[in-house]
Amino acid sequence: MAEEIINVVKDLKWLGGILKLAPNKMIWISYDDVADVLYISFEKPQKATDSEQIDDIIIRYRDNKIVGITIINASHYMKKS
Repeated sequence: MAEEIINVVKDLKWLGGILKLAPNKMIWISYDDVADVLYISFEKPQKATDSEQIDDIIIRYRDNKIVGITIINASHYMKKS
């Protein structure tokens, strides 16, 4: 079990890019397995005033600042072991 966790943590290269987007370096992540949606929030609550969708990714903005990202069909983007 520990080895599996270590391998997952080592594979979080995308996290560095996400941290660059987080204005206060705080990130909240939640996953709805029934809907298969991953929510990444940079502010709680997001209070987004605008959004744009590119494929399965929705970027949420407030005052031209990214406050969250929603990934639809998230399991599609997960590595298969």
